[in-house]
Amino acid sequence: MEHLRAAGEPTRLRILALLRQGELSVGELVQILGQSQPRLSHHLKVLTSAGLAERMPEGARVFYRAASRGPAGHLLDQIFTDIDDDTGALARDLGQLEHIRAVRAAKAEAYFNRVAESWDAERSLHFPNEAIEGAILSIAGEGPFRQVIDIGTGTGRMLVLLAPHARRAEGLDLSHAMLTVARTRLAEAGLDHARVRQGDACATPFADASADLVIIHQVLHFIDAPERVLGEASRVLAPGGRLVIVDFAPHDIEFLRDQHGHHRLGIGDETLRGWVDGTGLDLAHFRQFQPPEKRPDGLGVHIWAFDKPASKKEVAA
Repeated sequence: MEHLRAAGEPTRLRILALLRQGELSVGELVQILGQSQPRLSHHLKVLTSAGLAERMPEGARVFYRAASRGPAGHLLDQIFTDIDDDTGALARDLGQLEHIRAVRAAKAEAYFNRVAESWDAERSLHFPNEAIEGAILSIAGEGPFRQVIDIGTGTGRMLVLLAPHARRAEGLDLSHAMLTVARTRLAEAGLDHARVRQGDACATPFADASADLVIIHQVLHFIDAPERVLGEASRVLAPGGRLVIVDFAPHDIEFLRDQHGHHRLGIGDETLRGWVDGTGLDLAHFRQFQPPEKRPDGLGVHIWAFDKPASKKEVAA
């Protein structure tokens, strides 16, 4: 009954509809719903107390997401199955959400375009690149890979690293500036079997089960809906294939959000595993890198590897 009472209030129902689309801060909910922050904070407190929403402090901000598992998640699935969100207030809210996401995306693209030429140099300040890349090669496996897909390829650094071990390699990114740098880099490396294209990480153009290695390198902390990206990675991964994810460990360097477009201040192991839950992938490796001793202000790095179980037919063969 507590779940039903919490979800039944009209504003809280609208909040839940939005949180089911992805994580949002109180400030973003204020923009969408046009209500005061104290009022929305009260509604969010009720929803978290009832277990219908989860509160996630991150740096100077707090994000919220709707319950997706257990009795609370099941109840929300039932409620929103019976609700028409194509009309009325819910439809207007979702339209506002898309506007906020578009603004975020535009800011991120502007940032990527500005830093494309110096991207790798900036990233290398945060952790020892050689150690990380050596670990990626070790965790990815020896190959040869039939097809490698790099989601959020940026300047193509991961393609240069992994393409020599693959028959084909392809990178995907939204930024034209990044892709220009990537194409130049691949040409200089003589990797004719590697290519890049523009596309959305949440709706990739790749066929089902088309890759035996997928990598998502330093991407998820920019993404509004990481579950969608991971769902896409699972979809394009062939049975027996491996997904490798690399991202910053949780930190409190707030300027990376405001000046560098980071949506999240790093990603914890429990959070990442929660996003992967339901994709059908099994954790194979987890490795942590602490900031280098000479850079105590630097960032730690996490590397995960998830395997897609082989089909019964392949196991029998």
